[in-house]
Amino acid sequence: MKLRLILILSILGLAEYYSLVVVRSALKNLPSVWRIGLTTLYVVLTIVSWLGFIFFRQINWAAMPHLLRNIYISFVLGFVVGKILVMLVMLVDDIRRLVTWLITSLAYGGTTAATDAQPGGGIDRSEFLKRTALVMGGLSLLGFTYGITNRYKYRVRKVKLDLAGIPNGFKGMKIVQISDIHTGSFDNHSAVLHGIERVMDQNADMILFTGDLVNNHAHEVDSKYQEIFSRLKAPMGVYSTLGNHDYGDYVQWPTKEDKVANLNTLKETHGKMGWRLLMNEHVVLERGGDKIALIGIENWSAKANFPKYGDLSKAYSGLNEKDISFKILMSHDPSHWHGQVLTDYKDVNLTLSGHTHGMQFGVDSKWLKWSPVQYMYNEWAGLYSQGDQHLYVNRGFGFLGYPGRLGVLPEITVFELV
Repeated sequence: MKLRLILILSILGLAEYYSLVVVRSALKNLPSVWRIGLTTLYVVLTIVSWLGFIFFRQINWAAMPHLLRNIYISFVLGFVVGKILVMLVMLVDDIRRLVTWLITSLAYGGTTAATDAQPGGGIDRSEFLKRTALVMGGLSLLGFTYGITNRYKYRVRKVKLDLAGIPNGFKGMKIVQISDIHTGSFDNHSAVLHGIERVMDQNADMILFTGDLVNNHAHEVDSKYQEIFSRLKAPMGVYSTLGNHDYGDYVQWPTKEDKVANLNTLKETHGKMGWRLLMNEHVVLERGGDKIALIGIENWSAKANFPKYGDLSKAYSGLNEKDISFKILMSHDPSHWHGQVLTDYKDVNLTLSGHTHGMQFGVDSKWLKWSPVQYMYNEWAGLYSQGDQHLYVNRGFGFLGYPGRLGVLPEITVFELV
């Protein structure tokens, strides 16, 4: 843990050093007053950014005006990511210069100095890379700020599932999955209502929600949001599970009883909205004379820093497996799939998860799918398969922390069983 912290601090220290070098280089030809003023502004913005990180848990973000909070968080993220990009470019240049110096020293005994100057007085490579780094840093800042405008830009993804074991009676069935609503992050009832209307436009036979209705507190789902989410209806029902944020584990409670009361209130809210909350239990669904099992468990994560409240053995209790050829598991954290499902529950055909949000940042196209979250989760967005078992990770309906989406849009998934 200490080694990881030292590594992170070293990277951030290098990022700050190289960023200051690039800024000073960009300002060197300006008049003294402008150079001093802009350098001071840069330093002040850096201090303000790091204060936000250091005192993140102490700041009452909910009390801040939404617009100010969104702009600040987006600016800080863009600022920090931009500096890391600057570091990567400048580090490559320094490594190149070091290699050039070593080769020159070996070849000429150190008597001939390598030069970056270009013929005809053109810009040298180091200066070009400094400017490139500055542009990349600026684009990062602009990108994260632009991402604020995407936080309610819901994308409907249609996925046809031709899986072994689907009974004939369920072929053609449409299932909508949404996940990670995080109501406490919302600041626009109308935009959220539009997203729910898009869900209803799909005319699904069943709607499944795979956890994290709130950030921490049950009261985040106020009466207006309860009315909005109550509009989710489907002939075969609306089912839900809990995610790691629903337990209130990330805030301090006056007493243990307050924390328990908060969770109980949240459970009741699911019922008030017409959602059937599955707490380590299953339901048997019938259609066209055939049956499938829908299993829902509490949060279960293979990661050490996330809880294991889920109990699949309990969820299976009373399930007559001889009559069921197809099972759908709702489990919030996708690490559960490799952590337990693939090894101990090989009869689970389809697992539906969320949790990662696709980190709300990355490249998410037909040709390329990348996000920093993939270095923490092997399965982080979309469909994954191993033998006859399959996992789909929803990119999330809401947002948390960063009040935006850059490259990875909020998702409404429509599955058609074929």
